[in-house]
Amino acid sequence: MSDFQVMPWIDRVMALWHQLVFLWTDRLVYFLIAVIVLTVCYVRRREHLHAPWRRVAQSASGMVGLALLLAFVAVGLLDSLHFKQPRSVEVLSVLDVVLRPLRAHAEKTYSAPLAIRSYAMETVILPGGGEQRVFPRLIYGGAQLADVERDYTGDITRRIVLGAAAGLLAWGGLVWMFAAVRGEARSEWRRIWRGETTVPWRAIALALLPMALFSGVMVALTGGYHVFGTDKVGQDVLYEALKSIRTALVIGTLTTLLMVPFAIVFGIAAGYFGGWIDDAIQYVYTTLNSIPAVLLIAASILMMQVFIDRHAEWFATEAERADVRLLVLCAILGVTTWTGLCRLLRGETLKLRELDYIQAAHAFGVNTLRILTRHILPNAMHIVLINVVLAFSDLVLAEAVLSYIGVGVDPSMNSFGTMINGARLEMAREPMVWWSLASAFVFMVTLVLAANLFADSVRDAFDPRVRIARPPSAAAFQSHE
Repeated sequence: MSDFQVMPWIDRVMALWHQLVFLWTDRLVYFLIAVIVLTVCYVRRREHLHAPWRRVAQSASGMVGLALLLAFVAVGLLDSLHFKQPRSVEVLSVLDVVLRPLRAHAEKTYSAPLAIRSYAMETVILPGGGEQRVFPRLIYGGAQLADVERDYTGDITRRIVLGAAAGLLAWGGLVWMFAAVRGEARSEWRRIWRGETTVPWRAIALALLPMALFSGVMVALTGGYHVFGTDKVGQDVLYEALKSIRTALVIGTLTTLLMVPFAIVFGIAAGYFGGWIDDAIQYVYTTLNSIPAVLLIAASILMMQVFIDRHAEWFATEAERADVRLLVLCAILGVTTWTGLCRLLRGETLKLRELDYIQAAHAFGVNTLRILTRHILPNAMHIVLINVVLAFSDLVLAEAVLSYIGVGVDPSMNSFGTMINGARLEMAREPMVWWSLASAFVFMVTLVLAANLFADSVRDAFDPRVRIARPPSAAAFQSHE
């Protein structure tokens, strides 16, 4: 290929690169993914670290929760790839492109789920010159229907059946391809369906089936209707709920990323060194615990908002300003939530430092830093891991509460808390607007439930106080599954 032919491709790549926008939370998300990948590679090479994760993989409820979590994570990652359109200051994500029909097809105001008419009455001028109060047709919802009374029910039914069939076909094809990758497709399918595999693939497949059916039906219905209705400004509620997933994941993961280093350093230092170091660290986290967390977070967010307003020129787009506020919220939550894990690590370190092998390391003159990193920290990591997976759900719920009272994420950013806050006043109107609250509730409960199921399996696998009734056999440990 000549240089003349290569140059246009280089120009296209460079133009695409200049359109990409890397928000601070996006960079931290990419960093977290890299850390997870490196950790997985490290754990797979060490049998004593790999064995507990095998027990997690053998838990049906844990793997079902992980499958649901990965579905949410996939949506969050699509929403973390941002770019700026040419000759525009608007920052979009790949998820915005995928959901363009939902984002672009905005109505005037409220409309109920699967409605074809507005939820509010309007005054229209009759051909004869009079006026009449009617529920006007929506601009996009049901616009494909020529005769509403005749075609509405049939069109909804047809879309549901076709969407469910497409979802079932996609699910069957995915399971069959997975069985074919593992070996001979027909025999592996039988093993999976009979539950003869070490990893509960049957439970995972059955959990993916309603997800596939739901996704197929949603895709089929969104082509002609607002499945979850629209909000006060006519924005599709399903679009807002899907956009809120990234905010919940960022709050749950990045806050943990900021919290864990503080807890590990201070907790192990307090338990190992004791004396005035222990007293100082206890004084710090006792003081933090004595301050109501909501007041501390509210004061910090308000001060940060004043700073952002005074330096508006530092932020080229509204997305960057909202992203900075989200990052600050993660940092504040991390500062206010590390104390519980710190206290647990202090107690565990107090116990570990008195064990024989730690005393033997002292007697042989082993460096203090080496004792902390090679003996204390690895034996306390099960507490860190258990606390991290359990804290994820609490942080997701904390964001909803903080946004509900107005000290959470930026109002321009989609989140479950802002959806609930926006629906708060609408619950008292007549007729009641309930679908925004219901949609946020269903999505948030599903995310938190999946996280709790996975967290329970991790706790059972890593907590040394939990006794496994039937430990895995040697053959199971040798299995490639």
